[in-house]
Amino acid sequence: MSELSLRSDNAPLQGATLWIAAIVLAMANFVAVLNMTIANVTVPNMTGALGAAGSQGTWIITSYAVAEAITVPLTGWLSKRFGGVLLFSIAVEMFGLSSLLCGLSTSFGMLVGMRVLQGLAGGPLMALSQTLLLRIFPKEKAMQATGLWAMTTLLAPVVGPVLGGWLCDNYSWSWVFLINVPMAAVFGVIAWTLLRSRENPLQKSPMDTVGMVLLVVWVAALQIMLDEGKDADWFSSTKICVLAVVAVVGFLAFLIWELTAEHPIVDVRVFRHRGFASCMVVLMLAFGAFFGVNVLTPLWLQYNMGYTTTWAGMAVAWGGVLSVIFSPIAANLASRFDARYFIFLGVMWLGLDMLWRSMASMDMTYWQICLPLFVMGVGMPMFYVPITGVAMASVNEEETASAAGLMNFVRTISGAIATSLVTTVWENKTKYDHAELTNIFDGAKDLVRAMPSLGDYREMVRGVADNLVSGQSMMLATNQVMAMLGAIFIGASFLIVLAPKPTRVVDAASIGH
Repeated sequence: MSELSLRSDNAPLQGATLWIAAIVLAMANFVAVLNMTIANVTVPNMTGALGAAGSQGTWIITSYAVAEAITVPLTGWLSKRFGGVLLFSIAVEMFGLSSLLCGLSTSFGMLVGMRVLQGLAGGPLMALSQTLLLRIFPKEKAMQATGLWAMTTLLAPVVGPVLGGWLCDNYSWSWVFLINVPMAAVFGVIAWTLLRSRENPLQKSPMDTVGMVLLVVWVAALQIMLDEGKDADWFSSTKICVLAVVAVVGFLAFLIWELTAEHPIVDVRVFRHRGFASCMVVLMLAFGAFFGVNVLTPLWLQYNMGYTTTWAGMAVAWGGVLSVIFSPIAANLASRFDARYFIFLGVMWLGLDMLWRSMASMDMTYWQICLPLFVMGVGMPMFYVPITGVAMASVNEEETASAAGLMNFVRTISGAIATSLVTTVWENKTKYDHAELTNIFDGAKDLVRAMPSLGDYREMVRGVADNLVSGQSMMLATNQVMAMLGAIFIGASFLIVLAPKPTRVVDAASIGH
């Protein structure tokens, strides 16, 4: 019996049909990426409405990112086994259903659980939207397809914070998720209707079940450890120690298994290429720092600067404006010159911008806050666009698909880990700085106690002093974390020198999953 159970007409689409399908695929990707950022500014609203502690808010972000990271390596196998068009259509509909359940959540635990389901659907959705775009466009227009996909990927982080803030302030946090439902329902139906005749041939390839289980175990253990460590006093807790052991042993077992498996779920052997390995280290550090600062900024604006959710979203959105403008410029320059120089400049730019932001103060105006965010937008495309080309050109041509999937995994999991680490360090620094500033203010408190003429105003003066200490300690902690992130960016920028100059140019159509 033949392995091919379904044959397809893979001729490119034409005219209006092509552009309707392209817009649907691009918008589906837009919705998936949107949900990585739309929740960043709304976390305080969600935790407050569901009675959760503010420190638990990172679960809303990391649960989605981790689930997405786990399903990205599975996308290739699932699309071969069941068909890319069918998998995409089901993923879109499941994304809409899980979004509905997120919006209807009545407890924090239910919301986190539904975010996991949403992330499981979001992983295949993002990867397959790019694959299907490249499939339906003529080969000579592959760069147009990639450009359309990249544009929605860059626009979503700009729109997400503004839309999320506006929905929260004018309606409720539930609409952050409910807005996905009608779009997902329509996109899934249109995609299946227009593209089912162009389904890829099915292959009954074996699934790496052991590798999948080990991947879930070590990633979940690591993320739970990072999310709960700050509340459990880290390694003084038996639970955190057990999770750390499970994460380390699980990772080592996963690595050994994937190196020896005949059909690995993640082909870690591509790390033997120095150029690819170097790019992944730079990507892990730089994208993790970038994602971490995007989580920290709205929290700082709302908790420390008194911004509403809408205004926090509007401020954060400035960070993506120049990214959209400079993306085609970065792609053009990287194709004409050595892309490694632009990776260095882009990451260094982000590092210097973080050092600029580490000098913030509580009396800053809206535009003083937005200016460094706006300028930061130059660095991201100068780094992110060329690093994809360098990484893919560093592996053998037959390994491109595996390398692309692994790159998406590294990018997603680094964002999830960075979210937990940045918020943990921020909270710990705030507590430490509060204690230090309190010691400084002790002399002032003695002075207040020595002034009996203050009478009933004495407690008011103490309250003002305590508020001042709390505000300044959070501001100091924010600046310290920004400086740390700046140092990480600057250090990561130099690591790209480890990558040799690519010897081939990658066809955009070969990067699909």
